Amino acid sequence: MTYEEFNAFCGSLPATSHVVQWGGAHVWKVGEKVFAIGGWGDEGPGITFKTSDIGYEVLRDQPGLRPAPYLASRGMKWIQNHTPEGLNDEELKDYLRLSHKIVSMGLTKKKQAELGLNQA
Repeated sequence: MTYEEFNAFCGSLPATSHVVQWGGAHVWKVGEKVFAIGGWGDEGPGITFKTSDIGYEVLRDQPGLRPAPYLASRGMKWIQNHTPEGLNDEELKDYLRLSHKIVSMGLTKKKQAELGLNQA
């Protein structure tokens, strides 16, 4: 996945915003909270996303994936797809959707309602 494809996909998810920060990284937020970061790959784009506890355990030792630098060292469940042997584009999109959902569920109920997220 290129940065252009990453940015287009993240921008298609509800209530997202984009900023370039942290040394040129493409940072995507839902509400005010980060759910995906594009930057710092070893061989091409590095895509970093939040995952569930189980997802973290499953993904952290897979080829092309690793606990996200800086974030995972602080106990957070973030994975970085950092080489081409990692996730394919469709798998990566699924994990980005899940990251968006996990992060959006952490927003206050009021903020979720304001953004039209997670409504029954």
